[in-house]
Amino acid sequence: MSASAGIKIVVPLQLKQDHREPVASGANYRKPVMFDFFSARRPSTLASSAMIATSHPLSTSAGHEILTKGGNAVDAAIAAVAVQCVVDPLMTGIGGDCFALYAPKGGKVKALNGSGRAPAAATVEALKNAGLTDEIPQTSPHSVTIPGAISGWCLLHKDHGSLPMDQLFARAIEYAENGYPVTPRVAMDWAANADIIGGDEHAAKLFLPEGKAPKAGDMHAQPLLAESLRIIAKNGAAGFYEGDVAAKMAAHLQSLGGLHTEADFHEGRDQAHWVDPISSRYGDHDVFECPPNGQGLAALLILRILSRFDMGKGLSDADRIHLHAEATKLGYHHRDALIADPADCPDVVETLLSDEAVDALAARIDMRRAMPPTLWNEPEHKDTIYLSVVDTQGNALSFINSIFHGFGSTRLDPTTGVLFHSRGASFRLNEDHPNAIAPRKRPMHTIIPGMLCKDGVAVMPFGVMGGHYQAAGHAAFLSGVLDLGMDIQEAMDAPRSFAHDGVLDIEPSVALEVREDLTARGHVLALQESPIGGSQAIYIDPDTGLLTGGSDSRKDGMALGF
Repeated sequence: MSASAGIKIVVPLQLKQDHREPVASGANYRKPVMFDFFSARRPSTLASSAMIATSHPLSTSAGHEILTKGGNAVDAAIAAVAVQCVVDPLMTGIGGDCFALYAPKGGKVKALNGSGRAPAAATVEALKNAGLTDEIPQTSPHSVTIPGAISGWCLLHKDHGSLPMDQLFARAIEYAENGYPVTPRVAMDWAANADIIGGDEHAAKLFLPEGKAPKAGDMHAQPLLAESLRIIAKNGAAGFYEGDVAAKMAAHLQSLGGLHTEADFHEGRDQAHWVDPISSRYGDHDVFECPPNGQGLAALLILRILSRFDMGKGLSDADRIHLHAEATKLGYHHRDALIADPADCPDVVETLLSDEAVDALAARIDMRRAMPPTLWNEPEHKDTIYLSVVDTQGNALSFINSIFHGFGSTRLDPTTGVLFHSRGASFRLNEDHPNAIAPRKRPMHTIIPGMLCKDGVAVMPFGVMGGHYQAAGHAAFLSGVLDLGMDIQEAMDAPRSFAHDGVLDIEPSVALEVREDLTARGHVLALQESPIGGSQAIYIDPDTGLLTGGSDSRKDGMALGF
């Protein structure tokens, strides 16, 4: 008798999702008929009433709790991001910036710019006199603009929130004061940034207990941050930009050689503001992004270029990666040269998204070979958090918060527990460049929330983390959903690539034969040791209202609904 006797082997008729019919570019998103439970992937999350998706489980849990207590999308987002500013300190914080796209049920999408401005004394001449020449280093006090996150949160809450701020901050304050368990991906990133955080004595004391980064499962607390959160919960934006907290932050930055004053912080209280979003057509959907100073324009330009090609299932994987790489290089070349504070780049949106410009750029793509390296001299960074929320009323929020580099500037105020971001490192020290540093000016930003609409109605808040990758990531994710009919979780878990600086970053999950094909076309491949970015999204079925959410497997988070 054979060893297999008595064992009945059942072969499923269908194990993969490849049985789906091809979909035309821009077609309606369709859920797969069957999920491959042998794939080791998780399926998308389904819910009928409300949902939140973040990159950290405690953040998702906090937002979900607010939704179950009757809070709306804005309430849930604030609760979630406040928690993440505590439990994921190298990715985000109250010393950072934010952007948002908000779509009330059946209403128009509106954009919020919560990015901070340079101090009033910041000029190219002043920084050169301080010894800087070519760029602003990450750890320089001059990389710190006046944080815009709290101004943005409070404006969102004032205009669209429903629950009191102290209730929304409760979980964040609890974790900051009493401690939280460090999750696996956070632990990995924390360890990777241990050397640089060790350069600031105050940050090292807090974030490197016993001289080492915490391991997964270790408990960590930030009691000073808990007190600052209490003050903000009680006094709103004034609690951060005025009074004792602002005075302490300004004094600490000055002690490091910064140009910041209390007056700069006072002005920062109202720096967040609503703006009109920008958008572009992709198939029969409209993609909305925040306007400059964010790089959402680059995402739309990449999508516009890709729309000139048939991005459906007729392409090979190598063809799709090649097209995405070439469109990305074209989009980022123009981003780096033209995007800045909106006052310094007038008409850039209309110019770059025009048919004439898009047609000319698309014509430069050769399917047989990679283009020569294009301009790429922005500081590289990969550290941001993004979340999506849809509430029981059908309001949708796409929200992103960042401190730029891992642990931002690494500069921690030892009296308030605020870790400052490094967004000012994006500024140029060339007075002729539109992104040159200047008094009260906003730098070019990479963090971008997205919103997909169909027939004038929001159907998906979405976003992709990963620093410079974000614009390219928006295009790749949307193409997967709209061109290939991928499930939400499937599209965000798909292998990633990113063309920059003459190199094509490739995740190991890209097949060897695809890598060989790309190399033959002239791409210089760099196999990545860590994942490229992360993402969250929630799709709202316009016919049934069913919510389909996903949270990138490259992070610790999850989508959760009811």
